[in-house]
This record gives sequence, C-alpha cells and structure tokens, in this order.
Amino acid sequence: MRVIAGSARSLRLKTPQGTDTRPTTDRIKETLFNMLQPRLPGAVFIDLFSGSGAIGIEALSRGAKHAYFVENNRNALACITENLQFTRFTDRATVLKQDALSALSGIREKEADIIFMDPPYGHDYERQALQVLKNIPYVTERTLIVIEAAADNDFSYLEETGYRLMKEKRYKTNKHIFCQKI
Repeated sequence: MRVIAGSARSLRLKTPQGTDTRPTTDRIKETLFNMLQPRLPGAVFIDLFSGSGAIGIEALSRGAKHAYFVENNRNALACITENLQFTRFTDRATVLKQDALSALSGIREKEADIIFMDPPYGHDYERQALQVLKNIPYVTERTLIVIEAAADNDFSYLEETGYRLMKEKRYKTNKHIFCQKI
C-alpha cells in the first residue's frame, strides 16, 4: 500500500498485522481521491475507523490542512503513528485513541470539510455514526461524509435520519456513499 499522489507520493505505508482491518486498495483509493480532490486543499479531514491511516494520510498528502485519525485497535494505532512519522505529517495530524463514536464529541473544529468512515462491516456502525454526527456542531450542510461499506449495505434510511445522498460509487465488493446533512 502506498500514497497515491501529492507531497508524499509513492511512499509505502505499513498496514496492521492480522485481519482486524481491511485496507482500501490503491485502485479504489485513487478513484475516491480523484472525486475528493477539489475539496482537499486546506480541508479539515476526519478519518473514522482509521486502520492504517492511509486515507487520512492521502488527504494530507493532497493538501488537507489537518487530519484527525480515530482508531481504538492497538496494532492499528501503532501503524498510524509509524506512517505519520514516515510521511512527516505528525504536525498536521491528531490521533485519537478511542472508540469512533465517542471520539466525535472531542474534536474541536469550527467546521469539518470531509468525514470519511470505513467501519467494520455488518455492525451498523455507519448508521450509529451518522446519528451522532447529526448533532455535532462542526458537521454542517457543507460537510461531505463519505462511507465505505459492503456493496449490499442498504442506505435507504439516509433521508429519514437527516442526510441526503449525493453520490454512490460501486465497486465489485464494496461502495462509497457520499452524503450531506439536509
């Protein structure tokens, strides 16, 4: 796994040992960031369920001002820290070592530009995170929320929970959902 573009382009990133995380493939990451690129320069980026930190690091490499990495797995946290040091982004990063849902209230920003989440599949964490985000002051109608989920995950509940679907990008086994608060 590597940084695709930007100031840290081509640097190889470590991934946590074991099967607790599912790193996003380089090809899917490149597709995602091609869509996000216009919003990245100067952005505040939040990477929930960060795993190796590759998504947030890609955002920093492409011009995000600051990135928050939220993860509670010990191996993944060590990996994020090593990857941030290796890419020299520690000064533009905040690593929150806690559960993603409880960490959201501890972030102190006027506005988050992009929130990315790739939670473990099959636990309904996406819906739970969206419920929490709905009441967080830094999540505005301009904040883009991107969810990586299994291809068969149903998001028909978005509108009833206060979000509108902006875009859906499907891949073979998963998809990205782009949504914003109504």
